[in-house]
Amino acid sequence: MTAFAYRPLWVALGALTVFAHLALIFHGLVPNLISRPLHMALLLPWVFVLPAKTRAGAVTGLGIAAAGIAGCVWVAWNHQALANQYGFLEGDAQVAVAVMLLVVAMEGARRMIGWPLPLVALTTLAYGLFGQYIPGQFGHAGTPLASFLGTLTITEGGLWSSLTGVSVGVVSIFVIFGAVLNSGEAGQGFMNVASAAAGRLRGGAAKVSVLSSALFGSISGSASANVASTGAITLPAMTRLGYPRRLAGAVEAVASSGGQIMPPLMGAGAFVMVELTGVPYTEIVLAALLPAVLYFFTVWVGIDAFAVRLGLQGLPEDERPARRDVLVTSAFFLVPFSALLLAMFALGYTPQYSAALAILLGFLALYFDGRRGFAPLQGLDRTAETMLNSGRQIAMIGSIILCASIVIGVLGITGLGVKLTSAIIAGSGGEVWPTLLLTALACLILGMEVPTTAAYVICVSVAGPALTGLGIEPLQAHLFVFWFALLSTITPPVCGAVFIAAGMVGEDWLKVALTAMALGVGLYLIPLGMIANPELIALRTEPLLAVLTAIQIGIALALLSFALIARGRWLARGGALTLGAAILFARALL
Repeated sequence: MTAFAYRPLWVALGALTVFAHLALIFHGLVPNLISRPLHMALLLPWVFVLPAKTRAGAVTGLGIAAAGIAGCVWVAWNHQALANQYGFLEGDAQVAVAVMLLVVAMEGARRMIGWPLPLVALTTLAYGLFGQYIPGQFGHAGTPLASFLGTLTITEGGLWSSLTGVSVGVVSIFVIFGAVLNSGEAGQGFMNVASAAAGRLRGGAAKVSVLSSALFGSISGSASANVASTGAITLPAMTRLGYPRRLAGAVEAVASSGGQIMPPLMGAGAFVMVELTGVPYTEIVLAALLPAVLYFFTVWVGIDAFAVRLGLQGLPEDERPARRDVLVTSAFFLVPFSALLLAMFALGYTPQYSAALAILLGFLALYFDGRRGFAPLQGLDRTAETMLNSGRQIAMIGSIILCASIVIGVLGITGLGVKLTSAIIAGSGGEVWPTLLLTALACLILGMEVPTTAAYVICVSVAGPALTGLGIEPLQAHLFVFWFALLSTITPPVCGAVFIAAGMVGEDWLKVALTAMALGVGLYLIPLGMIANPELIALRTEPLLAVLTAIQIGIALALLSFALIARGRWLARGGALTLGAAILFARALL
């Protein structure tokens, strides 16, 4: 019997997790050394107990979770006394608790996402403890053990850093928002709207995938979740209509990867960016909007080129939703989304408070059925599903952020981040474009091993100062790093979205990956376009110029997509490639 056999218990724990995080929004100020340790305590059962497949595994996981929860509660209970220690642990017992908390955080990340990120954290911890023995510029002066561990565990410089604060106060709220919408009929509403808008066009099934993934991804923020959900509908439709399996899988992988760059959620990246840049959330969303639209536009153009090349038709009329179904189901996401945007942009509420209000509307929508109207029993089932999904997803993101916080904490304590930044600048000769290419390569390599948000946090902590030091605006630098951290979703050898999509259509993953790279060429070029054309992200301050720049870059991307995908006509394709590159980088070449 697995741990999930006790479903009511997990529903109750999910409800506690949801209500605790919502209460933090409505309650007001809660000391960080209370809210952040309790956040970790709430996610530990989901990390260590729920995934257990055997009774022994459940018992072991329960023991680890209990130890971690005890440590978190100890920090929260004694937060005032610990604040007076100024990051210096007193006695062996406190040292033991600190070590235990760090080990539990790294083991939690390992169980959620595998070894790479915990190994990075372990390596940085080893550097912090023994880096004083390293000769040359990469050594450090050394920090007493009690001070080093204390800074990471009883102050806001490690596990309980501002990055964890983002997970507590913003990311978790939007995760709950996405879980509420996904448990109701919002997902079907996305599919219906996409089918009605694009189903009749050539290559219609693939274009439906693009639109539905853009809509769904705006709340899920996860490429894998996007492939699994929208792909369950769009992939069978594409293969049934004669799409080559490599193309069907590539379309879904590329479209789903765009969910992590599409506002408002951006795979938690937008909220982390707020903390790291100090730029308001609404400004980041507006800055990220046009590049995300350009990405999906490029995928759309590529699909159209494949449709012409392969003679792919639209969806049959009997497979398109009725107008009534489109109107009714679209309300399930339009009402909460409208409330969210109205509260943020018109009323000036914070993103987390706005999302909390939208969540309340989303919960009400769970009790209504698109065909039967008020459905209380179905609503209860959907509410339970919301609690379970919220608990799981908060645990997934929280475990990643906690482990990444260890890395950032050590970089700050030892000054390693500054040293690596200096090395990057020296290695690139102090030139902008070589620095960008070195950063892009680092993001791609790290992104192959750890999730996008963690790869972004680590890369930008090291390379961000190097980029800004060379005159690049902070938001430009952060968006550049975030986009390149996403490349690994479709780029071999580790391309998670491609593997899932290839498995669902039964095609060789490498064929799907190569097609996905051609379709997703915007993912490689738009970040460079943002640097060459900074007006692209100036939608808030210079909207007309931003739109004109987006049109310019859109033309360039359309030409480049044609050059990659069109069949034959080598002279025309070569000309399109040259002209597209010239238009994209015209500013940088002048």
